[in-house]
Amino acid sequence: MSKSRPILVVIVHLMDKVLITGITGQDGSYLAENYLADGWEVHGLVRRTSTLARPRIDHLFSPDARQSSQMIKLHYGDLSDCSALIRVIDEIEPAHVVNLAAQSHVGVSFEVPLETGSITGLGAASIFEAVRIVDSNIRVYQASSSEMFGGGEGKNFLTETSHFNPKSPYAAAKMYAHNMAQIYRESYGLHISCGILFNHESPRRGENFVTRKITKAAARISRQKQSQLFLGNLEATRDWGHARDYMSAVRLILNSSSPDDYVVATGVSHSVQEFADLAFNSLGLDSKDFIKVDEKLFRPNEVHDLLGDPSKIKNKLGWSPQTSFEELVSEMVTSDLESL
Repeated sequence: MSKSRPILVVIVHLMDKVLITGITGQDGSYLAENYLADGWEVHGLVRRTSTLARPRIDHLFSPDARQSSQMIKLHYGDLSDCSALIRVIDEIEPAHVVNLAAQSHVGVSFEVPLETGSITGLGAASIFEAVRIVDSNIRVYQASSSEMFGGGEGKNFLTETSHFNPKSPYAAAKMYAHNMAQIYRESYGLHISCGILFNHESPRRGENFVTRKITKAAARISRQKQSQLFLGNLEATRDWGHARDYMSAVRLILNSSSPDDYVVATGVSHSVQEFADLAFNSLGLDSKDFIKVDEKLFRPNEVHDLLGDPSKIKNKLGWSPQTSFEELVSEMVTSDLESL
């Protein structure tokens, strides 16, 4: 009579996975850090370019970040290629897909409107379709934009139900993506949520955006490396927050049991002039001595005011911004000084 052998039970822990498009951008880098801190395996979709330099996420692959570097993987792909998206999503089997990829500069969108529509608008639809085909249980986040409102309601608070009035190719493309997210959610039952994010900045903001143009110029002028700064509309007002805080909001939105749309904002607006004054004053300088208005930098269809009402995400998900406007500007100026 043979002896019974003990049964060996092996428990395999399946790590949660997220796929982030636009991972090399400002938002993608902060969101990757957020997921990695919670023990997720992070996958990023990147386009093949002539350079492999990705300064916003390079630190995640450094020897000092050996543990996190083993939990982040990059995949080549393009939002214009739905078949490639299907392949990548099927291979990774992510629990979350976050679409942050876009031609995201409003001014540039007037120069390349077709590219902006293809990447920012149709690219998002490709993500939704790929998820529908591969696994309809995947939770999807679509990065919508306050630019969709067009500033048509003056300095009034803008909510999730406010009227959209896009005034740039970028805003129009974002509005198409936003509407397609709602269509896929309602027609196919996909868990797609949209965050209508108002302006969010950080030291990782691209240098062609007005906030980084200001803080970098202030730092350079303080070191006598630059003499003047040319800007467009100084009276335009924006609701500015920190990208790090807003990516925390993205996590809350994705973790919510029901998909929905949320305005993510601070509820306080400041003008471009105020931003510049604060940046230059922090270095003992008067911005008016160095800033010149160049009408060529005005947009063809200017959005003058954007102010968000974050009441819904505060009340429903418990989110609130952690970084003040003053702290944001100070952090950006300090970072640009250190880079010199």
